[in-house]
Amino acid sequence: MPYKVILKKGEEKRILGGHSWVYANEAAKIEGKDANGSLAEVYGADGRFIGKGYINHLSKILVRIFVRGQEEDGPQLWKERIAAAHALREKLFSPKEHNCYRLLFAEADDMPALIIDRYADYFVLQCLSLGVDKRKEWAVQALCELFSPKGIYLRGDVAVRQKEGLPLENTLLYGEVPEKIVVRENGLSMCVDVKNGQKTGYFLDQKENRLAVRRYCRGAEVLDCFCNSGGFSLNAATAAKSVTAVDVSEFALQNVEENARLNGFTNIATLQGDVFEVLRAFRAENRSFDTIVLDPPAFCKSAAEVKDAYRGYRDINFSAMKLVRPGGFLVSCSCSHYMTPTLFEKMLAESARLAGRRAKVLEVRVQAPDHPALLAAEETSYLKVFILQIS
Repeated sequence: MPYKVILKKGEEKRILGGHSWVYANEAAKIEGKDANGSLAEVYGADGRFIGKGYINHLSKILVRIFVRGQEEDGPQLWKERIAAAHALREKLFSPKEHNCYRLLFAEADDMPALIIDRYADYFVLQCLSLGVDKRKEWAVQALCELFSPKGIYLRGDVAVRQKEGLPLENTLLYGEVPEKIVVRENGLSMCVDVKNGQKTGYFLDQKENRLAVRRYCRGAEVLDCFCNSGGFSLNAATAAKSVTAVDVSEFALQNVEENARLNGFTNIATLQGDVFEVLRAFRAENRSFDTIVLDPPAFCKSAAEVKDAYRGYRDINFSAMKLVRPGGFLVSCSCSHYMTPTLFEKMLAESARLAGRRAKVLEVRVQAPDHPALLAAEETSYLKVFILQIS
């Protein structure tokens, strides 16, 4: 007998508003019996049907709702959802400028816990819940029917899978996937390692912010911190006098150098080191730059870590502001949902005050539109980019 989850009184409001998650502590009772990861129906305390989603008793998120009417779960529904997500991306991007993007963004595209990224003729999946992982072949089938890809790869090395009782594993799901895939972003060629690179191989959410940064790099000496595979560095290099790309990872810097060669750039130099220490060393050397980009990894992945993260962000932004030449620019990013825009702006203001610099906000940007955010689910809005002029 399928599971039937009855919510406590009042707990349905958030979900009726568009949120997908039903937390275990929001359920008054669970009726029926089925396999973990199976489809469960969710009802309000008054008996009203709320929706259907995959259940997992091992997770704090008991059910992730993705059916709100009487649609039948199955390969056809998955195909329809993926096709609808693709229709949006076709409107967003010109194939001449981009052939890599997030095809499907989980909750925001009505498929909670499923992420699909496209890299030219290849697709990379992340299955972040038990129910989705058990049905990943439906995604493979849909992608094959819609796009005739050369290969589909699963990046299952995300820690959140362990909370779902899933193993950490990367595996080929269809066709062949090479070690390196050359893609096109903002008219540039980028070599992406989908098997070993961060996330699914590349940070696709910054594509439009990388393009926007070009205007602040004209004839400039640029410092790109936490450069990863060089997305900001390469876009800066289209206009800059010189770019110094800094990262602690030798693997990342090799990728930057490879991408620089791929595009014929000779104005990019790499520097391996801890960014916090590098910025302090530059200050001691009285080094300065016209434009500095700070795009660190998430400093906090839970609310409990926010205070420490705040100090970390303040440290690097204080140091960067000290290094920006008067009239120059600071591009400061945070990809942590828990570092809210208000808190991030407060940190930037405090950093400027401590550094004795005056900061003017020129732009406030968010994640690229292939990573849409649901107004009803604040968790889907996470990336903040402040572009400041420093005097």
